Amino acid sequence: QVQLAESGGGSVQAGGSLTLSCAASGSRFTVNSWTWYRQVPGNERESVAAITSIGTTNYADSVKGRFTISRDNAKNSVYLQMDSLKPEDTAVYYCNARGYTDRAPFNNWGQGTQVTVSS
Repeated sequence: QVQLAESGGGSVQAGGSLTLSCAASGSRFTVNSWTWYRQVPGNERESVAAITSIGTTNYADSVKGRFTISRDNAKNSVYLQMDSLKPEDTAVYYCNARGYTDRAPFNNWGQGTQVTVSS
């Protein structure tokens, strides 16, 4: 069983920065790709940034140039550096990891962390 634990959310004023972290734990697993999603109540969960096992990244147009996703394979962790935050970035942010254990593939989610940006 692979579990994800997120940290780093909080409240910040517009123009500020936050860094989210997500760490995977368990036994004998490999994470192939990480994705950060966000969700506002009443809206669908949307992909914000993704990174593959070889470091290829992809960003939503709304965050390009402001957010940076990175991963530390040795720590089984992913990070989301969020700069120049805007009120419209306010949401619950979730990390997602896809990979495999020695038994089966997995597609797991973190518990979510609130990010609030005030104007």
